[in-house]
Amino acid sequence: MDSLLDFTSKVVVITGAAQGFGQLLAQSLAERGATLVLGDINEAGVKKVADELSAKGIDAIGMKCDVSSNADCKAMVDFAVEKYGCVDIAVNNAGISQPFLPLHEIDEALLDQQFAVNVKGVQFGMRHQITQMLKQGEGNILNVSSRAGISAAASLGAYGAAKHAVIGLTKTGAVEYARHNIRINAICPSFALTPMVTDIADDGLQTQMSKIVPMKRLGEPEEIVVMMVMMLSPANTYLTGQCISIDGGVSAA
Repeated sequence: MDSLLDFTSKVVVITGAAQGFGQLLAQSLAERGATLVLGDINEAGVKKVADELSAKGIDAIGMKCDVSSNADCKAMVDFAVEKYGCVDIAVNNAGISQPFLPLHEIDEALLDQQFAVNVKGVQFGMRHQITQMLKQGEGNILNVSSRAGISAAASLGAYGAAKHAVIGLTKTGAVEYARHNIRINAICPSFALTPMVTDIADDGLQTQMSKIVPMKRLGEPEEIVVMMVMMLSPANTYLTGQCISIDGGVSAA
């Protein structure tokens, strides 16, 4: 296997792995030799993903993880360390969207929900992942933000605010821990056809959304995961503090 894509013996923790980017990334890294600890609030769903990988001879375990719970995030890292001895790579992927609303209609409950999952869920994960990586002397963290985290997010103000916060956590962590050989980056997808998008946008709305994209289509989840794998590559050793937009050209227009 090409060393750029060889994850053999790498212990990888992924949140939000029952579907979408998390599930596809788990499958992609499994094909490249990774050992996987997968978490999701959907316990049955994530265990099904892990069981399907295990049936193919992959070392993969699924467990319940509500990322809005500091204790659950700690438990994932603790489990990985107890069973495998380390956490080489961590992907803070779990997140939620919001209904389309103008900014002045966003209430406190919606803000609290967004920040509990999309911001605290990332910080809680990083907190325990970094603690372990400092002991190891190295590590690699990838946070999943959004194009909404680097630009305006019309009608998605609470979500956009939360994803901007993920960028702040990513850049701050990258600077604080670079000297400890811990790399921290973020990926910023535009609308891609994961359940998070298809659950709130019907075919007609998806067509409208695609009109602002220079490539004139929404992204396929696999296209986002390809870049996630490249950012996580064990050979990619000098990239940190970067927030990479995968958006079909939207940010260039």
